[in-house]
Amino acid sequence: MSKRDRLIQFARTNRSDPGLAEVRIWSELRRSGLGVRFRRQDVIGPFIVDFSCRSKHLIIEIDDASHDDPAADAQRDDWFHRRGWFVLRIDDSEVLEALDETIDLIMRTLDDPTSIRDPLNREL
Repeated sequence: MSKRDRLIQFARTNRSDPGLAEVRIWSELRRSGLGVRFRRQDVIGPFIVDFSCRSKHLIIEIDDASHDDPAADAQRDDWFHRRGWFVLRIDDSEVLEALDETIDLIMRTLDDPTSIRDPLNREL
């Protein structure tokens, strides 16, 4: 089995066991009428992303306690940025505590990613 096939299989497994924040975001993205299509647990290059909007080159990552390596996240984000993707990282607690505001942030990012400051205050 190739590396890509293994990634696709792992993405399928991830889809069957999402976290609560991912479930809530996915529900909103599917029915929000944003006018774009999102994919969940999408394989892009050597990575699996939580959500992607390929037409807008937007990746949304819902970060929970498992994201304890900011350097690795920064390297990964840099890989995407060099290929024209905008990565929006949102803490899962923000999704759970302020879902409407999170959807507003996603909508603003779809309209103009350059106007969005990284919610986790990292350099983009």
